[in-house]
Amino acid sequence: MFGNTMTMVDPARALPGRDTPIPAPPRHEVLGTAMTPPYPEGSEIADFGMGCFWGVERMFWRLGAENGIITTAVGYAGGYTPNPTYEEVCTGRTGHTEAVRVVFDPTRISYTDLLKVFWEGHDPTQGMRQGNDAGTQYRSMILYHSDEQKSAAEQSRELFQPVLTRAGYGTITTEITAAGPFYFAEGYHQQYLSDAKNPNGYCGVDGTGAACPVGVARAKG
Repeated sequence: MFGNTMTMVDPARALPGRDTPIPAPPRHEVLGTAMTPPYPEGSEIADFGMGCFWGVERMFWRLGAENGIITTAVGYAGGYTPNPTYEEVCTGRTGHTEAVRVVFDPTRISYTDLLKVFWEGHDPTQGMRQGNDAGTQYRSMILYHSDEQKSAAEQSRELFQPVLTRAGYGTITTEITAAGPFYFAEGYHQQYLSDAKNPNGYCGVDGTGAACPVGVARAKG
C-alpha cells in the first residue's frame, strides 16, 4: 500500500479506487448550506490545495456568508484514483492533494480575493510538504475552472514571487492546472475544526507573513 509519498506516483501504478463516491454530509456544519451540487445560480467554484485541508477549509468558511462564501468542503483532487479514501491518499499512490472547494458569490467576493487568502495562508515554496506535513498530498495547487481563473492565478503568482524573494523565500512550487474531478472527503473531515467537532483541533498550515499584492479579502486566523 505505501509508496514514496514525496514523489508523484506514475498514473499506471496509482491505486484503482472505486466507482462509488464517498457520501458527503448534506449540510455545512457552520454555514448551514448544501455542500454538494447543484450550487446556486450565478455562483462560482474555486478549488485549492494548501496542505492539511482542515485548517484551510476554516480559513475560507471564516470569510463568512456576509462576504459571499456560499459553502466549503474538503476533498481530494489533482490525481488519478477515483473516489479515494483518506487512507489511500496518505499512501502517496493516488496522486491527489488534499483540496478545499470554495463556492462563492462573485458579486460579493472576487476570485482574486480568494487568491489572496490562498497565497497568504500557506507557504507555496515548499514542494511536496507544508511545515511538518510531508507528502504529495500536501503540495500546493490551484485548480482553475475557467480561462479567467487561470489568468488570475498566473498573474497573482507573478506578483507574489518578488514579494517572497525579498522575504528570503525560494521559488513558488504551486501547480496551476485545470480542475478535474473533486472527490469529497469522508464526513468526519468536513468542517473538522468547527466548534461542533474539534474547536481546539490542530492543523499545521501557516503562511509566510508576506502580503500578496492582489485582492482585498483576508482570512481570520
